[in-house]
Amino acid sequence: MVKNEETAALVAGHLLQIKAIKLNNSTPFVWASGLHSPIYCDNRIALSYPEIRTFIRHELVKQVSEQFGDVDVIAGVATAGIPQGVLVAQELGVPFIYVRSSKKEHGLTNQIEGRLNEGQTVVVIEDLISTGKSSLNAVNAIREAGGTVKGMVAIFTYGLPVADENFTEANCQLIALSDYEHMIKKAVEMDYISATEKVSLMEWRKDPKAWSEQHKKN
Repeated sequence: MVKNEETAALVAGHLLQIKAIKLNNSTPFVWASGLHSPIYCDNRIALSYPEIRTFIRHELVKQVSEQFGDVDVIAGVATAGIPQGVLVAQELGVPFIYVRSSKKEHGLTNQIEGRLNEGQTVVVIEDLISTGKSSLNAVNAIREAGGTVKGMVAIFTYGLPVADENFTEANCQLIALSDYEHMIKKAVEMDYISATEKVSLMEWRKDPKAWSEQHKKN
């Protein structure tokens, strides 16, 4: 998934520095799914830092070009993938569309906003990958509309096995600028976490549900 070790370390460092990635073992975050987690990632914060925003845009464009070549359309996954996708499309000089989580219940009932013609090649831009289900929902919508999805490029992935399984099953290549393992390594280098905290964070990575259940009891 990660194609450049140096980029992965730099992206992880930037996200930790601006607290787009927050780590807390003692007071876990509660995800929308109800899962308790020692990590919370909100890469949208990077948009408020021009130098980091520019670096991320450059690296996303680089991966799109190197891994997928020429592309007709860039798609963003609503909502966090939209601004990143716009930046990538602007630099590449190609059309942009975005994909809602579901069809609107009024108006034209669109799920895809923007113009996508049948047979056009698409690379999807995403902010964050957890299980990959919502991201792949966008991929399926594009395919159903007649687009050919070359793959997806994301800023960060938790690297959960279930995500790997979901992307493999969907026959969609995923490239991430950085991931959980690079982030943990960088967090240790920056003295952001202790050795004990690292162990707990790696335990979560192995089995998020078991980690969550254990910390619900504590």
